[in-house]
Amino acid sequence: MYSASLEPTLISLYFASAVGNLIAIIVLSVSRQQRKSSAFYTLLCGLAVTDLLGTCLASPITIANYLNPNVLLDQHVCEFQSFLLLFFGLTGLSIICTMAAERYLAICCPYTYQRWGVDRRFAQKLLLCIYISHIFFCCLPMMGMANSTLQPSETWCFIDWRKHDPVSTTYFVLYSVVSLLLILGTILLNLAVCGALLLMRQRVVQLPVTRGSVRERWRALSSAAETQMIAVLVMTSVVVLACSAPLVVRVFENCFSDEKNFKADLAAIRIASVNPILDPWIYILLRKSLFRRFLGLSRRGSSSRSSSPPLTQTTLFTTSIVKDSSVFTQLMCNASIITQLPATVTFTPRNTERASSRLDSAE
Repeated sequence: MYSASLEPTLISLYFASAVGNLIAIIVLSVSRQQRKSSAFYTLLCGLAVTDLLGTCLASPITIANYLNPNVLLDQHVCEFQSFLLLFFGLTGLSIICTMAAERYLAICCPYTYQRWGVDRRFAQKLLLCIYISHIFFCCLPMMGMANSTLQPSETWCFIDWRKHDPVSTTYFVLYSVVSLLLILGTILLNLAVCGALLLMRQRVVQLPVTRGSVRERWRALSSAAETQMIAVLVMTSVVVLACSAPLVVRVFENCFSDEKNFKADLAAIRIASVNPILDPWIYILLRKSLFRRFLGLSRRGSSSRSSSPPLTQTTLFTTSIVKDSSVFTQLMCNASIITQLPATVTFTPRNTERASSRLDSAE
């Protein structure tokens, strides 16, 4: 059952996850003040802290069990590991779904986003609610609603899904349904956000190109914080969902099928354990400085293939709009001003000053 060659691998993965999440938390902590104060980066930092806590609490028990096979025979230790796997698996899904919902409100419903006052403090309250509710929900097996047992591989503990009494089955189904709803919600919200951005880009690109250069304004806006947030969100969602989905599928299958596949169960929990190792490197590799460099290189390549001379930006695109975290709200305001004019109208310096003053008064 036990392989001595796995011990160095487990220790290496444990340190890789711990060090990666520590670096990610430091990278997020030293970011600019306006990014640290935003709800998205507060949730992102919360996800990194959650991954770090999960690694530091669950991995030592697994390593200790490989060194001493009697560790998980203690029922209290077994129940604690089962709680950790339930809690951190569900919490990671909840935080990533909350991040997707935050981006959806910020881009698709900016007025609701502003009216609700979604900021750092709001995100901290959400994280607190997620932690408290999930601690209670994942403690239910220890309160008698389900049993935690050592799995046949004797390397991990989880809820006993071979038990088919009504109370235990209800908990299995409830846990699976909540996880599945979080996965589907994350996918739908991400698709809605990406679809909204594509529609906005298509609307701007199809407008007449004048010396005001709508396309130039889109290029500048696309390099702002919003695009980087979406890239981090989509990549993190892909990793979290890909790592969490197999375990959710196995819980469903074990609830409604009498045929057991212990190797598939073990593979699912091992895939789930890879999630906190991969997550932090997304934050590190897609941090703003590297992301801007990547965008700069991509634009340089596209501009070299284009024979048209670069167009100058107008006063419609001010420095404050570039630095604003809700740049797409500004884009929608600017685009609405332009689309109200006939297609034959060209922008002169006097026109752009009037449009800029209208935008300032509207704010």
